[in-house]
Amino acid sequence: MIDVFFQTLPFFAIIALGYVAGRTGFFPAEATAWLTKFVFYFALSAMLLRFSANLSFADVWDPTFVLAYFVGTAAVYLVGLWVALARGRGVAEAAVEGQCAAIGNTGFLGIPLFVLIFGEAAVGPSMMALAVDLIVFGSLIVILITGSRDGRVSFGVLKTVALGVAKNPMVMSISAGLLWSASGVGIPAPINGFLITLGAAATPGALFAIGASLAGKSAERVAVAGWLSFAKLVLHPAAVAICALVIWPVEPFAAGIMIAAAALPVAGNIFILASHYGVAPQRVSASILISTVASVVTVSVVLAWVSEFMP
Repeated sequence: MIDVFFQTLPFFAIIALGYVAGRTGFFPAEATAWLTKFVFYFALSAMLLRFSANLSFADVWDPTFVLAYFVGTAAVYLVGLWVALARGRGVAEAAVEGQCAAIGNTGFLGIPLFVLIFGEAAVGPSMMALAVDLIVFGSLIVILITGSRDGRVSFGVLKTVALGVAKNPMVMSISAGLLWSASGVGIPAPINGFLITLGAAATPGALFAIGASLAGKSAERVAVAGWLSFAKLVLHPAAVAICALVIWPVEPFAAGIMIAAAALPVAGNIFILASHYGVAPQRVSASILISTVASVVTVSVVLAWVSEFMP
């Protein structure tokens, strides 16, 4: 446990550094937005492209893995949805709370962290979890919010959602990498060097951006945010573990990565969606802040646990 904690500590130290820079005003909100854009569209995309280009579709696709992760995530998503509706919240707010309860920061935090601790073998399972989050649940929140406002889900909304998913840089880079891999042509040395150099900026850039973005968030509505953080950091990995280890047993290493991905704090892109649609952005902000701070301990505990049954 202590060894794993010290391995993860540099990651959270960079997040803390970003937070201090943002909180003191040395790194203003505009700078954070531009850094996030650079990481999202360039550095992280380069890293994912290089990783996926060295994998085959068979290395990534595992129906049992997808089923276990989807069911475990959907179960917690529905719990978050139900609790919000039981409190008298509308469908739009319930969709946002469900997203906070079940969708973690796999792209910006998970993949770099898992590669450092478990090696590049962690890339395939991480990408599968990320794909389910982006394609299924990233679409679901938009459909629920727009459907609740319009009273129906139109073809135009579905088309917009589909295009949004297809244009997501992470989806595009993973798809392009897998297509490159399928071609059987190796990555030329100059291109590979370019991707390595640019992709190396993804980890420190993403972690610093996470911290700087937290500086602008408050811990208002602590009770609800605390519940959503508990759901994300405890209920989600527990539900996924039950699915992956008991109901639909998954290969141990992949199961460990799946559970670790489920243990990550609330994803930052939920705040972007909540702000865009004007649905409970303060609640999401507080959930991201609380879950990220608490994850310094909880993620280390989960990583130490899954390491025990991973080969």
